[in-house]
Amino acid sequence: MKLYVVPTPVGNLEDMTFRAIRILKNADLILAEDTRTSGFLLKHFEIKTPMQSHHKFNEHKTVETIVQRIKSGQTIALISDAGTPAISDPGFLVVRECVENGIDVECLPGATAFVPALVTSGLPNNRFCFEGFLPQKKGRQTKINELSTERRTMIFYESPFRLVKTLTQLAEAFGSERKASVSREISKIFEETIRGTLPELIQHFTEHNPKGEIVLIVAGLEE
Repeated sequence: MKLYVVPTPVGNLEDMTFRAIRILKNADLILAEDTRTSGFLLKHFEIKTPMQSHHKFNEHKTVETIVQRIKSGQTIALISDAGTPAISDPGFLVVRECVENGIDVECLPGATAFVPALVTSGLPNNRFCFEGFLPQKKGRQTKINELSTERRTMIFYESPFRLVKTLTQLAEAFGSERKASVSREISKIFEETIRGTLPELIQHFTEHNPKGEIVLIVAGLEE
């Protein structure tokens, strides 16, 4: 009678832990962000546990049913397409509902994209703030302006199609000397990290079209 939050690989399938495989095999049900994507993962590790779709468009409707199933004695595992659920992915609502209903919630340690990106950036990582995706439209510029005085290292997730636009907006608000790092395709074959000032990164990714999952690390305002 428990909810397990189970990280899955962000790239290389070898990043899956033995414990994660055991939990998924033994669970009564797996909640998956996209059952087709997760189907490949489960097949690879010969996990035959039933899956149910659980994503941002239906999680408001499904959390109550999930809580009742766990209360009836079932063990349910929550996974997302890649990385740790609830980190810029669905999962927060069901975790909160379980906590409020006195249900035991256990999150396994495992893959999440921003940690390797932060470590390999070479920027200070003793204090940092995770911002996830910036607002696409409303409130975007306000948020960027607010962060211009943030002294901690900042972590953003970004689409390759918006990367140059975001770097340009950050350079305008933060200044041309601000250092940053772009990591893409973490734990995949074409993984790379490009470091430099914001203008240098703008030039690089204007000349080299960015592809894949992207984590952007930006230095905080220096004292």
